[in-house]
Amino acid sequence: MSGDENIVHSRNVPPAQGGELLHLTRDDAGWKWMSLFVRRLQPREEFLTSTDQEEAAFVLLGGNCAVDWGQGEKQIGKRENVFAGLPYAVYMPAGHRVKFRAASTCEIAECRVPSRARLQPRLITPSDVASSLRGGGNASRQIVDVIRPDFPADKLVVIEVYTPGGNWSSYPPHKHDVHNPPVEVDLDEIYYYRIDRPTEGFALQRLYSADKSQDVTVRAMDGDAVLVRSGFHPVVAGPGYNVYYLNFLAGTSRTLAVTEDPNHVWLKSTWKEMDPRVPLVR
Repeated sequence: MSGDENIVHSRNVPPAQGGELLHLTRDDAGWKWMSLFVRRLQPREEFLTSTDQEEAAFVLLGGNCAVDWGQGEKQIGKRENVFAGLPYAVYMPAGHRVKFRAASTCEIAECRVPSRARLQPRLITPSDVASSLRGGGNASRQIVDVIRPDFPADKLVVIEVYTPGGNWSSYPPHKHDVHNPPVEVDLDEIYYYRIDRPTEGFALQRLYSADKSQDVTVRAMDGDAVLVRSGFHPVVAGPGYNVYYLNFLAGTSRTLAVTEDPNHVWLKSTWKEMDPRVPLVR
């Protein structure tokens, strides 16, 4: 496994221009489940799409827009960017059409997975998500559950994570690549990164197997996506740079049963208090 197989860089689209910032199909990734697209809409631009034999989650990263899936337009969006508040999101099951019309410059992350489940579209507002703190000490981070396992979806789970500069996240390292419920389930995962100082900021993510036969570290910059196919996958935010990542997960089950690396579990006993910098957003 090489680092290049596990990271997708965003396109360099000028800030005043709309267009697709990131394009990753399942075929591009070489895996079964997820496709990821990130696009920017300038004011009055529209994006129309259908879900056919897929379900999709659309997370509004920033800006405000009108969304319509056949029940009239709904105005969504309050945060200017991911560091300015909690998210709006739209869940679209298979067999639907949806249109977004930008009122301001908007950026939207879209994840799709194969599905034929006949479910209902849902709008998720900031009051619907659940924010919590996890870890402790220099592994403190903020978790925002957008589409939880108990949400009426078929495959997708969606989570936002905020990690203060210099802190570790997804820690102790954990994995979810074996279907052995209820202990662990097999889930592919995408980490889509934004950094509060996007020009110079960065995060490092280690991807390794239990036997260390696979062990690489990738540097994620603002707008990059890291693909977690298997193994443990901890993250550290560069000191001075607060890091956001948007997790999309899909696989054999919608539970979040994981196995932590037994070599590092002991660290949890050393966490006496939460980093006062979290939560980063409210």
